[in-house]
Amino acid sequence: MSLHGTDAYGTSLGGLPPLVARAVRAAREDGFPNSCRPEQGRLLHTLAGGAGALRSRSAGARSAEARSTGALGRIGESGTGYGVGLAWLAAGAPAGVELISVEREPARAAAAAALLADVPGARVLTADWTELYRHAPYDLLVLDGGGQAKGNGTADPERLLVPGGVLVVDDFTPSPDWPPTHDGRPDDARLHWLLHPALNAVEIPLAANLSAIVAVRKHQP
Repeated sequence: MSLHGTDAYGTSLGGLPPLVARAVRAAREDGFPNSCRPEQGRLLHTLAGGAGALRSRSAGARSAEARSTGALGRIGESGTGYGVGLAWLAAGAPAGVELISVEREPARAAAAAALLADVPGARVLTADWTELYRHAPYDLLVLDGGGQAKGNGTADPERLLVPGGVLVVDDFTPSPDWPPTHDGRPDDARLHWLLHPALNAVEIPLAANLSAIVAVRKHQP
């Protein structure tokens, strides 16, 4: 979710995946401003298309829950909001891939769950981000809202991702400096992900005022 992300879609929703347009309308109707921006959404849509490829080659990487449901892969998200980011993920994910998103606020979780009710394998859970551990590991995990999953490096990618799994940490402001700074000081939260020993990570600029960290969990030697 991004500050004023809902407004970033402008007045026309033409050209968006239909599920994304429905989610944006729901956010607008309830006055919720902090949706996933279009630039972020396109990134998530693209990355979701690769979910499941790892598990198709390695059944051992799948959790017991995934094996029991026959899921081909799993995408996780923290901070559902009204489901705009989740809709981008669902629109890009291959058939058979599960999507699990957590939202702390019950009314927003219910609205997003209703939006995704017809999407096979999609679940919205009313919980904070730590609920994601119960359903790990993920092929693709998007850390945004739902508590301090991304702040100060709280979430553990080795527990949450399959080897080779992709992590997205949203809503940074591009920094021309190294080390990257925030408010004139080294950005420790960003550095945590960029230098994490279990990850190969890069910061990708999405707009003049927006970037995201995309990281891959390293395979064990």
